[in-house]
Formats: sequence, C-alpha cells, structure tokens
Amino acid sequence: MSIIIKPIITEKATTASELNNCYSFLVNTKANKVEIKKAVEATYGVSVEKVRTMNYGPERKTKFTKTGVQQGKTNAIKKAIVKVAEGDAIDFYNNI
Repeated sequence: MSIIIKPIITEKATTASELNNCYSFLVNTKANKVEIKKAVEATYGVSVEKVRTMNYGPERKTKFTKTGVQQGKTNAIKKAIVKVAEGDAIDFYNNI
C-alpha cells in the first residue's frame, strides 16, 4: 500500500509552502496521520511537525442521452497538508 500518491502543485499550495512551510499531497484514502507523517519523513528526509487531512467524496454525474440515462462518478480522494519543521524544505523539481 503506497501512502503518498503524488504532491499537489498549484498556485495556492506553492504559496503555502513558501510562506508557511506547508506542503500538500494526495494520499491513500485509508492512510491515517501517523502513517502519512512517517511516509513523508522517509521519502523526503524532513521532520514533520503537523499533519492535516481532508476527505473528498466522489462526484456523481448524470447525463441524459438518446440511449437513456448515463450515470457515473469520480473516485474519492484524500488530501494531506504537512507542516515541515523550520529550516527544512521539500524540492519537488529536483528530478526534472
């Protein structure tokens, strides 16, 4: 089970990382805060102070077509915002 799926790189997340030393990640929906903390510390070699998580449910959509009603949904996701200790930083662009 992979805990960290991918980092979130948006304008809002980049601003939070520059100002508050907080980094955002998409994580496994079954992962808890302790597992997320250990995974970030092991992957990036930083010390984590705080972990905040947010669960997003699936988005359901319905289309009315000639052949009938088509229903679908997206997957549920979980975001984690990780506050890193002062002086530590995570560089997402070092492998480019």
